[in-house]
Amino acid sequence: MSLEAPALIKFKPGSLPSNRRFTISAAGSLSLIRFRRTASFPLPLFSKQKAVFRSGSKVPAVLEKNECAVTEQTDTPVRIVAVVGDGSVSPLKCATWQEVMLHTAKRLKWVDEGYEMVVFTDNLSHSSDQTVVNLQKELNHADILLIVAVTDQESVEWIQENSRNVPNIISFDSSLNLLNKLGGTYVHSETKGTIFDKIVGVAQPKKANESVEVIQTVSEAWDRHNSDDIRFCLLVIINAYIRPVPTLQNLRSKGFSTLNCMVQNCGPQILNCLLDPNCRKALQCLNQCSPVDQVCNYRCIASYESPNLEAFSLCVLQKNNCLELDAKIPEKPYVPPMAKFRGKDLSHETAEDLFVGWLGSLDWSWRVVAGQNPAYDQFPCQYQLFYRGKAKGSFWYEPVFQVRTLEGLLVWRRRKYRVKRDKIPGTFYFTVLDNGVVSKEFWTIVYVSDDFSWGLFHYHGAARVAGQSYTGAVLVSPNGAYPSETERSRLVTALDKCGIKEWELFTVDNCSCQDPPLGIPEGSSLHSTTDVKDQNWPCV
Repeated sequence: MSLEAPALIKFKPGSLPSNRRFTISAAGSLSLIRFRRTASFPLPLFSKQKAVFRSGSKVPAVLEKNECAVTEQTDTPVRIVAVVGDGSVSPLKCATWQEVMLHTAKRLKWVDEGYEMVVFTDNLSHSSDQTVVNLQKELNHADILLIVAVTDQESVEWIQENSRNVPNIISFDSSLNLLNKLGGTYVHSETKGTIFDKIVGVAQPKKANESVEVIQTVSEAWDRHNSDDIRFCLLVIINAYIRPVPTLQNLRSKGFSTLNCMVQNCGPQILNCLLDPNCRKALQCLNQCSPVDQVCNYRCIASYESPNLEAFSLCVLQKNNCLELDAKIPEKPYVPPMAKFRGKDLSHETAEDLFVGWLGSLDWSWRVVAGQNPAYDQFPCQYQLFYRGKAKGSFWYEPVFQVRTLEGLLVWRRRKYRVKRDKIPGTFYFTVLDNGVVSKEFWTIVYVSDDFSWGLFHYHGAARVAGQSYTGAVLVSPNGAYPSETERSRLVTALDKCGIKEWELFTVDNCSCQDPPLGIPEGSSLHSTTDVKDQNWPCV
């Protein structure tokens, strides 16, 4: 399938939908259902990419994948209809596409309460008349129609007949007869290659060039097959063809003012970086990434990190904020900390002990079993070190993890976070300087089992001057092994508190973890009030 350049969206008079809340209905088989850590910095500094919105204003066409801290709901909601193949199974650990889309609808609300998404299955022949009428009604007011895994010919023909007025239609893993549409312009289909391999039949090359970034971003995000990127696909389309997404302001430089700031304040750091092969490779690598692709960006940084890269980003971003960015820690989802441990109310001291975990009995506090964030929780061999420092009240976190560089090398990396208690026991603020950029994170101890056999930690974070915010969660155990089946119900409950489904987790590769650079500073202390039973945990 290939895309043509988008045209201006045209709405019929009075067609803009009114605001309303989502509901849930399960009538009929055509069911209507409503409803790390450190972020990388965007080095592609200058872009002429623009997109057209309802209002006619123009802003860059791609956006940050993760939640912004505060979003404002407009009077006019963005309406999305998803139609999925009845009983179709996704690549996300065999979760059904219906489950995935329902969860996507919920997560879109974390970004903006004005995003209204409804989900249908396509079993038209067994649906009640009212359910079909409901779907027709939704399509009459939809801004986006998302079609996934629909191949039934009857369903295809029905969708073709009833979706003509939808300005944006995107189809994945479905019949080639279902044409795509962006900004009111239909897209030609190709029988080979990926969904957005080639732009054909474009009469206006300038518009085609302006749409390329949207096309590539959506295609690459979908192909990664994770819940963050599925939601991201919809946000890209909303941002490009309907209305700006708030985090858009964090993606591009201010043109001449950025360049002037860099030259005036950071000349030596820029020169040193360009003369250093590793730093130069990092910049070249970053300029090949979409500024919103945190997976690509952070892999560049972790692959080529060096003192000169740190000095460059420290001057350009952290000290002088030449990109004029200001990302905030996301507020949603709200994740409550565990209230009790071993039958007693959780105190600040005990909460810190839960972080310290197995350190003392083992050479590490915890090993990461799986994580939710596709950019920062997938590194191999992740060890966590939590400990109390020499200074009174000081507490530190040092993750040690492997990175497979872009040149194929397997290298160890280590970071150092300062940890401060928040008001509620079990919640903490973390601060780290990672390659010259300060990230601040809010961590929550969601659950730790009484026998310290596993735990779940959730985090919200932002690198303010890099203009990027993010969320994630890590499942931990003493040996990197998944919790036993007897703990499954507790694990599902803990994940539910985070708004995470088990099928969203990425399993960490804990093989080949020889000689991790562990150890903590001399004079550090460990547990304060809690004993950890010394059990024999086999390494994974």
